[in-house]
Amino acid sequence: MDKILLWAGLALLLQAQLGFSYKLVCYFTNWSQYRPEPAKYKPNNVDPHLCTHGVYAFATMSGHKIAPYEWNDDVLYVEYNNLKKVNPQMLTLLAVGGWNFGTQKFTEMVASAGNRKIFIDSVIEHLRRYNFDGIDLDFEYPGSRGSPPEDKRRFTILCEELLAAFEKEGRDKNLPRLLVTAAVSAGKGTIDAGYEIAEVGKVLDFISVMTYDFHGGWDTFTGHNSPLHAGPEDKWDFVYFNCEYAMKYWRDNGVPAEKLIMGFPTYGRTFRLPNPADCRIGAPAGGAGSAGTYTREAGFWAHYEICTFLPSATKRCSEEQKISYACKGNEWVGYEDERSYKCKVKFLKENNFGGAMVWAIDLDDFGGSFCGQGKYPLITMLKNLLAGSESSCPSCGPTPPPPITTPPPITPSPPITTTTQSADVDMNFCAGKANGFYVNPTNANKFYQCANNITYPMSCAAGLVFKPSCNCCDFP
Repeated sequence: MDKILLWAGLALLLQAQLGFSYKLVCYFTNWSQYRPEPAKYKPNNVDPHLCTHGVYAFATMSGHKIAPYEWNDDVLYVEYNNLKKVNPQMLTLLAVGGWNFGTQKFTEMVASAGNRKIFIDSVIEHLRRYNFDGIDLDFEYPGSRGSPPEDKRRFTILCEELLAAFEKEGRDKNLPRLLVTAAVSAGKGTIDAGYEIAEVGKVLDFISVMTYDFHGGWDTFTGHNSPLHAGPEDKWDFVYFNCEYAMKYWRDNGVPAEKLIMGFPTYGRTFRLPNPADCRIGAPAGGAGSAGTYTREAGFWAHYEICTFLPSATKRCSEEQKISYACKGNEWVGYEDERSYKCKVKFLKENNFGGAMVWAIDLDDFGGSFCGQGKYPLITMLKNLLAGSESSCPSCGPTPPPPITTPPPITPSPPITTTTQSADVDMNFCAGKANGFYVNPTNANKFYQCANNITYPMSCAAGLVFKPSCNCCDFP
């Protein structure tokens, strides 16, 4: 126990030497190596002095054992941890899971003590072989997406058993104890279904709350990816979809504030506007916006893609939510900037949270070639805000134009042809119906937007269904 306490003290000392009183946890993604130049990103692009903790995402599982995901992970692991030769104060963790990992392998692994032991033993061997300092559990999510309710309790047990095994291995080998951390949901319903909050708060070294993806192309209206506060138009469960609510919910239900790390995105979510004249939060949306040139995912732009869009766009901000957004043509994007980061860091410090988590280091303008603001403009600003004494939240400045209360007529989209029209789409569905959103009566994954008797067929993301109670796409 004395050695464990000594290691914890050394970790705090190292943070102090770095100039941090807060953790700055940065995720590296092993698929960013496949982006076109100059956006391709590998471990040699990482600035080892930028973050206190670097998390390599993601590993997978095979036969209940942790396993590499990409074909060259074994090489990238070595390159990534060689960064500690440049900065020995940097701590590295390996994240297992992720959204695409699903839940089946997790559910099967936690189902028995024997399976959990296989996993834990493999984690220790894997982390030591490649010189990682800990494991980051990113199972999305216990108790949801096909994971049964009993996985909520089993996730706690897994965390407890990992910590006990890490403590024993550290004592037996006279090594610093491996860290055990987790990235967790920021959605109230998913939190309630998946986590014994106070219990995991006792065990985990820190908890990164994924305070982003509150809104995106799966919604039927525009909304910022990571608002600090609720907006004046938020109702129903949408009042929970903001950083403030999520962070305080974890804290107020039993996790020490200093263990909670708040998520900061370095990307934005985009929407397609049926009516380009309606540029506001809550405007009707016709699905995800176009894919970024380099990230190549509909509805998702890296910071280095957003900053090239902004100069010719109409820029606005929300005083209530402390966020910025912009429109050009039929594209709408919510994004992060100096103001939003300052307001979030002020909130973080006022509530004594443990630091910031960045998703992801490879989505910032890491080379400085896109935005003209130097290398890693967002993360560098975040690092300086955390380390500095300044604590301000600038106002929006000039009042933006008032929101449109009566949208003008929507220009119809090109009709769906017989070659692309789905059999369950009725292009006459909206005839005689009031303007609004309606679920497709034969396929709950699809819905219609009716405007002036014109039918606009729309779809939720895979696995989601349209719910008229909130006019939103949600899990079944």
